[in-house]
Amino acid sequence: MPFQNPPSPQNDRPRRGSGALHGLAQAESLMQIALILPCALVIGWGAGWWVDHRFHSHWATIPGLILGLVSGMVSVVRMALAAGNRKGGR
Repeated sequence: MPFQNPPSPQNDRPRRGSGALHGLAQAESLMQIALILPCALVIGWGAGWWVDHRFHSHWATIPGLILGLVSGMVSVVRMALAAGNRKGGR
């Protein structure tokens, strides 16, 4: 029979952070959700505008906006689901 160390009592307790610090971390993650969609839209619009001016076209801005909207929504949904899982897992 191999030797096994007994579990230490420190590892059995759940880790808890400071209440205020934990609250600030949750608020920061929720603020990221609020900022990601407008940022994705601006980046998509800028990419479409750049393609329009670089290649002398007049159609790329709209697909850039749509791509920014879709990517922003995917990110928002992922972050919201992750925040809900962290909150509900306690």
